[in-house]
Amino acid sequence: MRIATWNINSAKARQARLIEWLDRASPDVLCLQETKLSDDAFLELFDEDLFRRGYRVAHHGDGRWNGVAILSRAGLEDVQRGLPGDPGFPEPEPRAIAATCGGIRVWSLYVPNGRTVDDPHYTYKLAWLAALREVVHALAPAGPVMTLGDFNIAPTDADVWDIAAFDGATHVTEPERAALGALHDVGLVDLMRARWPAETVYTYWDYRQLCFPKNYGMRIDLALATADVATRARAVWVDRAARKGTGTSDHAPVVVDLDEAPDGDIGPMVPPPSARGAGSRGGSSRAGSGTRRGAGA
Repeated sequence: MRIATWNINSAKARQARLIEWLDRASPDVLCLQETKLSDDAFLELFDEDLFRRGYRVAHHGDGRWNGVAILSRAGLEDVQRGLPGDPGFPEPEPRAIAATCGGIRVWSLYVPNGRTVDDPHYTYKLAWLAALREVVHALAPAGPVMTLGDFNIAPTDADVWDIAAFDGATHVTEPERAALGALHDVGLVDLMRARWPAETVYTYWDYRQLCFPKNYGMRIDLALATADVATRARAVWVDRAARKGTGTSDHAPVVVDLDEAPDGDIGPMVPPPSARGAGSRGGSSRAGSGTRRGAGA
């Protein structure tokens, strides 16, 4: 079973890119984030195309800057919209949706950005992650569980192109990383790092300053899973091809192949960066700063 996650950065703007990618990559389950559509608008835009490709759809959005979805042709049962215990900003936002797909409890997550460390949104982010930990703590012992999406956290310094460029910024602070670590403590495994512990892997490249061709990126889109899922992983990779060209999202899909790998164990980033030294984290540009998105993210 192929399970993927992709921050699409506006499903309406990426409609053609999304359908093309579904036809090319053929995921059994796809978690989407930042759809920026209401439930009705998402179904109106995609329902026919997805139905013809065998996908059932669960979407949770209000038409603004958030919005999450699960597309599945491996079953879509017990759909749950929203994160239990969501602290709200000030009201709960459409940042989480869950369903059981192919026997796995799958969560599509769009973790709050945090904006800056002195912004109330940063406090909200940490509280939201604490609520997510409680959800995982309750679910993980029964397994299998996967939490996939845009976590807006680079787990380690190796997950950003230049840690000096993030001095004083969100996405790399110790409280954020500790909150992510708390998910590992209650039973989740970072599938990318389990498969590629020392490779340079990014999932997000800012649109500005030629960040993508220079490979000035971040790994903030994660696939976390309980051990019973992790043992089934045969390939874990980032589809960089989906970030190429015009009209793309600034994120690339993260793909997990369970039980068999139809394209082989081809990771970690496909195709790999072409520039010499593309994995380097030297330099002083702030193009990758954690203040990369608008205030609503």
